[in-house]
Amino acid sequence: MAKKRRLIKEEPEEEYTFNPSDFDEREFLLKGIYSTKVLILAIILAIAVGFLAAVIWNSLSDKTIVAVVDTLIVFFVCAIMKKLFVTCGIRADLLETKTMLGNYLIYLTLALGACILFINPPFF
Repeated sequence: MAKKRRLIKEEPEEEYTFNPSDFDEREFLLKGIYSTKVLILAIILAIAVGFLAAVIWNSLSDKTIVAVVDTLIVFFVCAIMKKLFVTCGIRADLLETKTMLGNYLIYLTLALGACILFINPPFF
């Protein structure tokens, strides 16, 4: 027996339109300014903590204990760095997490570099 032929009805496709969100230029600029301030403060703080670690290193004789103390100081300051910025009046809470992670890594790298620089003979 022959089957009836089915008519396939084409449904109209939905049209998608792209609606860009409103761009807040003032907020974008403020975030840029705040991230720059936080970066500069992280650099200054890293140099100061590196200098402090080098002074501790040069003043004590047991280098194993001094290395542990210096490491703890550097990581402690890194842990409270965001709170220090808020205390200084910089709104670090406006920054994204990945920006702050970058600032933390820059701080740790510069603190280590400053400590190594200040330990060596020209500053010794």
